[in-house]
Amino acid sequence: MERNGNQIQSPTPRLLAGSLVILLAVVTYSAYIVRQMHVVRELQQQMVDRNRRDSLQLLRIENNLNALGLAMRDLLDQSEPYPLTAWSPQFDRIRADLDQAVKQEAQLAAGRNREQTEYLSSSITQFWAAVDRMFEEARAGREVPARAMVRDSLQSRQAALTTSVARLMVQNNDQQAAGQIAGIYSRVERDAYIFLFVTVGTVVFTSLLLISSNRSLFRRLSDLSVQRSDLAQRLISTQEETLRHVSRELHDEFGQILTAIGMMLRRAEAKALGGPMVAELREAEQITQDTLEKVRSLSQALQPVVLQEEGLLATIEWYLPLVERQAGLPIRYEKPPGDIKVESKNAIHMFRVLQEALTNVVRHSGADEAFVRLKESASSLVLEVEDRGRGLERPGGKRGIGLVAMRERAFLMHGRLDLERGVGGGTLVRLTIPRVAERDS
Repeated sequence: MERNGNQIQSPTPRLLAGSLVILLAVVTYSAYIVRQMHVVRELQQQMVDRNRRDSLQLLRIENNLNALGLAMRDLLDQSEPYPLTAWSPQFDRIRADLDQAVKQEAQLAAGRNREQTEYLSSSITQFWAAVDRMFEEARAGREVPARAMVRDSLQSRQAALTTSVARLMVQNNDQQAAGQIAGIYSRVERDAYIFLFVTVGTVVFTSLLLISSNRSLFRRLSDLSVQRSDLAQRLISTQEETLRHVSRELHDEFGQILTAIGMMLRRAEAKALGGPMVAELREAEQITQDTLEKVRSLSQALQPVVLQEEGLLATIEWYLPLVERQAGLPIRYEKPPGDIKVESKNAIHMFRVLQEALTNVVRHSGADEAFVRLKESASSLVLEVEDRGRGLERPGGKRGIGLVAMRERAFLMHGRLDLERGVGGGTLVRLTIPRVAERDS
């Protein structure tokens, strides 16, 4: 569609592009959310499994520390007949298992900070260094100072290590998985807000684009409608002026000429002395009279004087017999009882619609009869023209300029023109005019 040489672009491609962008964003973010949930699920499973193994190692460390506590308690028992050096192999076995457990636990404790790991490792190293000094004192024969070291230092160190390991077990169960999962949920929540903001912005932008495009399109369509209405009024007014001029020329000029020719032929006939010349003059006079009648009929059809003098009903009753005689088409006419007052401007439009509809019936329908109905109600005036033939359809479904003109005339009367399939398979043309609009015209 063009207006003043400018192409009016449809907003459909841009709206489709915006919809596709929104759809793509939704699909992408949905895939992202599903992926994040899958990652969270895997992380939970991994963290649960790692925490379980880490807890087992911490429990192993705690058991070794408890074993050390029992060994030191037995070591300090004066009733035992064994020297302190006799406990060295047992401490070595516990030491080996404890060191192995500490190393494995350090690999599993990814959620614990380095200070905690280093503190545990350093505390255990210091404990074993104190144990080594205790056994050196015992090997030197100084068992009393060695026992004092166990009682004053090693037991307190062992208790502190046991407390630290117990605290790590609590942290391991409460914080490691929760911290990382909370971080993932925080990222997902942040991305959700970002996505919501982007989606809302895209929707708002697309909506504003739609509103702007529609307003521009409807504004242009409104301008085109006004221009079309003005052009239609001018064309119809020009057509009526032309028909009025042609009708006047036919009636005044050609009618007078034919009348003068008829009078001349009658005078010539009166002066003729008889014979074949009189018969030829009478034949020429009859042809002239028939031509004059046809010119007057054509003049009346182009601009019926009866429409202005007697109204629409009288014009229709005059026009239908004329069509029957000229086209040989029987017409059944139904009219409401009483007279119908129609404003002159609407009357000429209704008459032109009737003319065009009947012309289409004669030219295109192939029907052997036609039906004309004029109906009146409190709110509308309806004119129907129906045939039982092929109808108004053209090859390829194209409509003629006559139908366009009928629709424009209906528009000028604030009415509606409907083209429907008739009861007998032909075409029904229905012109509906609101009585309010007819009175306001």
